[in-house]
Amino acid sequence: MAKSKRTVKKKTQSAAAENRKFLLWSILIPSILVLLGAVILWRTDLSYTLKRWMYGDDEGKMHNADEHAQRNLGLMERHDDYIYGIDISQYQGRIKWLEVNTIHDKIPLDFVFIRATMGEKKQDKRFDENWAAAQSRTKLRGAYHYFRPNENSKRQARNFIRAVSLRPGDLPPVLDIEERPRSQPMDSLKVGLKRWLDEVEAHYHVQPILYSGDSYFTDFLEKEFSNYVLWIANYNFWVDKPKKHWHFWQFSEKGFVRGIDGYVDLNLFKGDIEELETLAIPY
Repeated sequence: MAKSKRTVKKKTQSAAAENRKFLLWSILIPSILVLLGAVILWRTDLSYTLKRWMYGDDEGKMHNADEHAQRNLGLMERHDDYIYGIDISQYQGRIKWLEVNTIHDKIPLDFVFIRATMGEKKQDKRFDENWAAAQSRTKLRGAYHYFRPNENSKRQARNFIRAVSLRPGDLPPVLDIEERPRSQPMDSLKVGLKRWLDEVEAHYHVQPILYSGDSYFTDFLEKEFSNYVLWIANYNFWVDKPKKHWHFWQFSEKGFVRGIDGYVDLNLFKGDIEELETLAIPY
């Protein structure tokens, strides 16, 4: 039977509508993807995104020394209402403390954290030397313990207490947790961390500071430990300001301080020197 003109016309109109719809979506979807990609690249920096894809998390390969210096100085100058410091250990070797004064020869160095102990028995080889010297070269000094998840937490606390004598004006003790446990669940690790924190607080009569990486803290510690003063490490170039819950931000592991050979970690305190002094051991 022959098709009526009306039927043919309806089919023609329907096909035309389908073609218009297909054309619309073929333009709209790529446009949305391009816009989304532009926003992502604007937020994260194209260079950083591509280099991270190539090199993973190895910041040393992703940026050269000049790029690190430019980024570090730019960040510190933008946040000139905050204060800055460093953290050190035996890996910095013998420090020429008389030359230690500024960061990148420009930004005043107001505080230093010094590694004291590691695990149940180890003490940083240069702690005593650095601890004594730092008192005369920076406004505020603090000591930290590197926590080893597979060792007894109370013995680790006592190791720190034996090694570190805090005076009024010193910053609170710091617990540094970066590793995941090999032989226990995370819940058991959290119990151990709390035992260390409680024992150290009972000894020095001040609440310790908790240091960890950004993702480590968010993934494992945030629920139980958010009431502590937090010192968070995040070196990503696209992070240009501290998050709301960070009190200290370790923003670079590629800083320069005259008197120290090689790179040194840089830290921002989200406040001025008077605010930092309120955290210190009281006189």
